[in-house]
Amino acid sequence: MTVFRLGPAVADAFPDTLIALVTATGLRAREPWPGTAAALADLEERLAAGTWRPADETDPRIESWHTAYRSSGTNPRRVRPSVDALGRRMAKRGTLPRINPAVDSYNAVSVRHGLPAGAFDLDRVSGDVDIRHADGSEEFTPLGEPGTVERPKAGEIVYTDTEGVLTRHWNHRDAHRTRVTEDSARVVFVLETLRGDRDGHFLKTAAEDLHGLLVPHTDRTTLHYLGPEQPEIPV
Repeated sequence: MTVFRLGPAVADAFPDTLIALVTATGLRAREPWPGTAAALADLEERLAAGTWRPADETDPRIESWHTAYRSSGTNPRRVRPSVDALGRRMAKRGTLPRINPAVDSYNAVSVRHGLPAGAFDLDRVSGDVDIRHADGSEEFTPLGEPGTVERPKAGEIVYTDTEGVLTRHWNHRDAHRTRVTEDSARVVFVLETLRGDRDGHFLKTAAEDLHGLLVPHTDRTTLHYLGPEQPEIPV
C-alpha cells in the first residue's frame, strides 16, 4: 500500500488544494476501450465544429496554476502546467495524442474539464509519495528521456517517492520510471485543483468521468480525495 501525503508547507501555501486519487487494480490496457475512443472522438469533433475549445490561460482554472507556478519562480508560459500544454496542443493540431488507453483516458478528462491529470504505475513507485517543496538535492528523469537526470530547483513543488521525483512543477512533466504503459496493472490517476473552494465540482465531475472510463477495464477501482483537511491517503 502506498500513502500519498500533502506536505504541510504546501497545504499552508495552497489551502484550497483538492486532489482526486483514482486507483485502478487489475488494469487491462491491451483490450479495446470503446468508451475512451468515443470520448476522444467527441472532443475532437466538437473542436472541429467550433462548439467547444480547451480552456486556456484566460480561464480561472488554468490561471490559478499560472499563479502557483510564478510563486515558486517558474515562468508558466515557458514551463506550462500539463493541462495548459495539452489544451494548446489540441487547439493547434485538432487532435489529442494516442498513447495507450489508460493515458488517453486521463488526457481526455483533463482537457474536457480544464484540470491537470496524470498517473503513476504503483508497481514502480518506491515507498510513499509526498507532495512537497523540493530542497534542491532530488533527481528527476523526464518521461521519454531515460538517460537524462535533472535536479528540480529548491522551492519547486514536486511529487516524490523514496527514489526520486515523480513530477516536476506540480504537474508539468512526469518521470520516466513510473510511466503508465499497456502492461501497467496497478495505477493511481491524479486530478488536481488549487481552488477546491471554487472548482471542487469540476474536480469531482472529472473524477467520476475518469472512474467511468476505467471501470470496464479494471478488477477494482477506488476514489479518494486528498487535501489539507485529509492530508494522507493510502491507495
